[in-house]
Amino acid sequence: MARAALRPRSALRLRTTKTDTSEKPKKSTKGKWPRKAKKSEKAKNSAKPGSKSRPAPRQRHVLALPIRLLAMLCAFGFMVAFAVVLARLTLEPSPASVSMAHTNLHPGSTLRAYLDQPALRDAVKQIGGNVLLGVPFGILVPVVAPRARGLLRVLLLTAVVMLLVEFAQGALVEGRAFDIDDVILNTTGALVGYVLLGRRLSRAVHARERLPRRGAKQAKDA
Repeated sequence: MARAALRPRSALRLRTTKTDTSEKPKKSTKGKWPRKAKKSEKAKNSAKPGSKSRPAPRQRHVLALPIRLLAMLCAFGFMVAFAVVLARLTLEPSPASVSMAHTNLHPGSTLRAYLDQPALRDAVKQIGGNVLLGVPFGILVPVVAPRARGLLRVLLLTAVVMLLVEFAQGALVEGRAFDIDDVILNTTGALVGYVLLGRRLSRAVHARERLPRRGAKQAKDA
């Protein structure tokens, strides 16, 4: 009886010891709290009240004033020469093409006529010539006229000038007629010239240094 009474006690002891050994001791997190506190203290010390973190402004490469003036004078000279060439190409009478000239107010009709020509060289000559005629607008206008900088302004100015030229052709010049497709092709050439070179030249000639806001405020206060 004494042995039988001792058995359940030993079993209970064994079970309790197994459960005690199976439980793993928890990791102490005492060492982590001071590090977090140090980081938070550094953040508080570095961040000033009312200040916001902003990316530093990009520095622009600004040309010297004499170089900028020289570039504007050269662009103006090229603009005058281009105006003379444009007048000779568009406003000279052409008696041989009186029977072929006709007014076109429907966009795309003249382009189809160019593309339907049997010789590909003639189509490339007509379309490419009108596109090249508008390229100088996209290059020179942003340099000569700083207020006309921007893609939409350059395209609008080119379209207005070429519309005036087409109206003059249809009303005053013999053998010439108003064609809306020529205006579209000229404006496309201005777009090409602005994207390739005009935008970069305008930024290089008319760029200004960006002062930080603190420096600007100090300059105003002074």
